[in-house]
Formats: sequence, C-alpha cells, structure tokens
Amino acid sequence: MKYRHRWISGDRIDLPVGKVVCVGRNYAAHIQELNNPLPDDPVLFIKPSTAMVNLDQPIQLPRNRGEVHHETEVSLLIKEPLTNASEHEANQAIMAIGLGLDLTLRELQAQQKSKGLPWEVAKAFDNSCPLSGFVAVEHIKNTENLEFALSVNGEPRQKGTTEHMLTSIPGLLSYISRHFTLLPGDIVLTGTPAGVGPLEPGDELELSMTGTFSTQTRCI
Repeated sequence: MKYRHRWISGDRIDLPVGKVVCVGRNYAAHIQELNNPLPDDPVLFIKPSTAMVNLDQPIQLPRNRGEVHHETEVSLLIKEPLTNASEHEANQAIMAIGLGLDLTLRELQAQQKSKGLPWEVAKAFDNSCPLSGFVAVEHIKNTENLEFALSVNGEPRQKGTTEHMLTSIPGLLSYISRHFTLLPGDIVLTGTPAGVGPLEPGDELELSMTGTFSTQTRCI
C-alpha cells in the first residue's frame, strides 16, 4: 500500500509525501550502548520517500542482509517551509507528532562506519521508515517531555523521553533548516533512546506515546 500521511484516526492528512530527515546520536545512553563518540552537533542523514510505510501494515524485514535493528523515535510532520529558521519559527512549523521506526541494517552500518562511508545503504532502504498516524501538535501538552516506548512480544525494549534529548526539538529543526530546507510534508525523526536491538519475522510490536496513543504492528 502506498504511503500517505494519516492522523491517528486513520484519516488522510492533506500534505505531500516528502523526505525523512533523521537525527543520529541524540540520546546519551544510546550513544554509549553503541560505543559512539558524543557529537558536537546533531548528526543528520536522509531517508527518501520510498522508505516510508504506514506502521499499521506488517513490517517486511529485508532478507539475507544481516540483523535488522529497531530504533524507536518521535516523528515530526512539517507543515510549512523552513530555511535558516529560528527555534520559535521552527516550533511553529510542526503540524503533528507521531512515532516511527528507523530500521537499520546494523552489520552493514558497522562496515560503512569502519570505512568512513555514509550510512544510507544501511538506513535508507525501501520500507525502512514505518510511521504511525499523527496527533495534531495542539493536542500535545508538552513536546519537551514526551514519553514513548516500544515493546516486542510483550517485553519492554525501549523507553525514552524528549527531555533527555541532547538537542531539543526546536533546536533540531532550526539546525536542520540551516543546512537544507524543510518542506511541507517532510518528516523529521528526532533520535532514539537506548535499547535498540534486532527484529525477527513473527515479532509483535507495540509503540506507545504515554497518555496520547499506542499502535501495534508485526514483522514478516
């Protein structure tokens, strides 16, 4: 099924499908679990529109490409262009908030990193960005203290809160907009907390944002 932005109710959002701008190494505990250095600035990479898939559809894991890891993240849907934006302007450009998975071919990513090469082949493959429905930002009480979690087969895997981000949501959007323009329909994934790990066919996943919504899917 072709990806479309949708509200958590399932109704379609009237915005085009753009790119996904991802932020790496934005939670200290996740940096430590992968033995990565602490960055001076946000680490950015991009997934194309072909990476996006609705999370309520089964997740089709790549075959014969090594371990596929889950990275659970808060996702931001952008409603207006941002170029060289202030943090205030960036905040005003958020239309809605949801959850997403940055699926990662971990062994391939490690190979790329060891050679000093970009990560996209390990992170930007087709269907590598399952996205939940979105909640309008006006229904979110505090974007700076969003709690979210992932369980796999009923067992907790990841739990995070946006207050633990190294760079805040407005700061991230402002930083991104200084390097390339964000357009209506673009998605920003804001980084993952600790607890990343492999997925297998048959796994049952539940992603939740405390007090807001939860959604279920499975891997095939």
